[in-house]
Amino acid sequence: MRTMILFQNKNIPVYFNEQNNKKALDKLAEVLNRKLITGKNALKSCIKSLISVEISGSEATLHTFNEKDTLTISLY
Repeated sequence: MRTMILFQNKNIPVYFNEQNNKKALDKLAEVLNRKLITGKNALKSCIKSLISVEISGSEATLHTFNEKDTLTISLY
């Protein structure tokens, strides 16, 4: 399933399976905002160049323009 979130004035597609729910999307937005402020530089640059997110269980894979910058973070 796919939905869109608004993050940093950009629409970002979020892909997840049916068992994930709105709670995971809310948690994703919270974690991204927190990591943008308190995260290390590599994570901050990944979030700033974010093009899509894939949620699998309790982890979110952040896809960026540069494939080498793709990271997986924990939501919980």
